[in-house]
Order: sequence, then C-alpha cells, then structure tokens
Amino acid sequence: MTLWNGSFPFYPGANACFPFDTSWAVIVSIFLSMLATFIIILPGIRGRGRLFWFLRVVMGLFVGAVVLTIQFTRDWETGWVTANTSYKSFSHALVNVDIGLHIGLAGVNVTLVGNPVHQLNETISYNEHFAWSFDADYDHSYDEGLEKGLPSPILYVAEKFTSQSPCGVHRQYRISSHYASLTLWMAFCTWLISILLFSMPILLYGGYMLLLTAALMLFSLLFFFTARSTAKCPIRFGTAALKTDYGGSFWLTLVTGLLCLLLGLGVIIFNSVQPEKLKLVFNLDEGKGEEEEGWDKPYLPAEPSSSAQDMLMVPLGELCEVMATQ
Repeated sequence: MTLWNGSFPFYPGANACFPFDTSWAVIVSIFLSMLATFIIILPGIRGRGRLFWFLRVVMGLFVGAVVLTIQFTRDWETGWVTANTSYKSFSHALVNVDIGLHIGLAGVNVTLVGNPVHQLNETISYNEHFAWSFDADYDHSYDEGLEKGLPSPILYVAEKFTSQSPCGVHRQYRISSHYASLTLWMAFCTWLISILLFSMPILLYGGYMLLLTAALMLFSLLFFFTARSTAKCPIRFGTAALKTDYGGSFWLTLVTGLLCLLLGLGVIIFNSVQPEKLKLVFNLDEGKGEEEEGWDKPYLPAEPSSSAQDMLMVPLGELCEVMATQ
C-alpha cells in the first residue's frame, strides 16, 4: 500500500524531481541584462571603434559569466548507464532505469530515471544531491538519504563517495574541489582587475591580469584532474558498469582559460610591437595620447626678462640714491 500519490509511506513526500539550480540561472540573467544594456548604447559609439568596443564587451562578459557560473555547475564529471536493477531494499522487483552520476565542485548528484518513467505504480524520476562543501557534511547527507528511503541504485552510488567507503575517494575529491573552487574565485577577482585596467586604460597591466586569470583557471583544472586520476571502485549494476568522463563544465573552463591566455599574450605582444594598432582596438585616438603625454610633462614658469632681472639685481643703496636724485 502506498500513500502520497504513489510514493512509499516512509518517504516524506512525492518523488524528488530534478532540482532547478537557480544560482547559475541568476548569474546568466544578470550578465545577459548587462549585455542587452551595452547593445542599447552601442549606436552612441562613433566611428569604426564601435565594432572593437562591442567585441571587448562580449569577451569580457563571457569570461566573467563562465568563471562565476562554473562554481555552481554539477557536470565537471558525468557518466550514465542503463541497467536492470532492484528498485528498493528487501524487494526482488527489477526495474529498467538510466542511472547518472554528476560530480561538481560542491558535491555529487545521482540521477535515476525509469525506462519508462512509470513502473511499479510509481514515477521513477529522482535526482539527489550530496554536498561536500566546507559547510556541509557528505556522510550526514547520505544518512538522511537512508532515513528517507531513497531507491537502492542512488544509495549504492552515493555510498562509493562516503568517508567510510573502502574506495577512499572522498578525501581526494573533496580537497581537490575546494582548491579548484578557491582558484576560480581568485580568477574572478583578477578578471575584475583586468576590466578596470583596460578601462583606465593601462593596457599592458591589463594583459598581465588576463594571463593571471588564464593561469588560475588552468590550475583549477589541474586540481580537479588530480582527484579524477585516483583509482576508483567499479560501480556495477549486474553486467553494466557506470563510467564517468569529463563534463561540459571542465571543457568550458579549459576553452575559456585558453581564450584568456591568447588574449593576454596578444595584448602584451601588440603593446611592444605595434602599440598604435592596440590603441586603435581600445579606441585610444592620438589626441588622447598627446593629452596624456602633456600631463606627464612638468610645466615650469617662464624665465623672467633681462630688464626684470636687472631691476631685481640693483642694490638697495643705489636704488635709494637714484630716487633722491630724481
């Protein structure tokens, strides 16, 4: 006998559907709103510098959105498998399901979708998140899943990443994810500094900040790679095995890091080889350059005339005698 629209009595509600993470949606919405604002004011930019200005805005917003969004995505490492497996503990009933494993910087997501979705008088559509961030306890999340009575495939996959598991991958993944997240936050800060330097404009140091942003993003990939390179326990469901590979967030971070590397090197090289073309890209005309050079030159008072010097050089006694004679 089941209650609450077909779910088991010891489960406190309806089957957990796929959660919509609003963090990255809010970030993307903010950056898209900023892009729309810049597009509105684009007709106010005069001359051929309009295209270069628009490209700089798009590149800057893209890098910032990627660096900030991948902190909250859950597809740094993903894997799927289709298998016939038991659905609940102490039950011999088998179901045909798609089981997915999604590893992010904040934890693990385990997905369970039935083929078809409605089996055993239930809707099999689960996505459970087990966090391992600084303010979360992975083992506690797993214990809560046991108390709720989650399906056996979800608990079996989640158990592989507990601290008591013989696989021993919990510590590697947790520490590597923390360092990768830290380097990405530093990359976001260096990206902000590069935007400020390019707008001042201090082009050379802006290129250096872009290089530093690229280095931090590539270092975050290196940290995550060290966790994935550790030996894992096999995750098997009968004859089928669940294997994971790098996900979309990993490749997006790699592409964005290489893009920042190329842009930073391009700014530095053009600044030393052809600075005039670089100024053209950043809409710095010659008038502004001459004005900036003028501010650098110290303005000294004009030299006094010879008559004024002679008057100042006359002794006070002679000046009195001249006045008395007059």
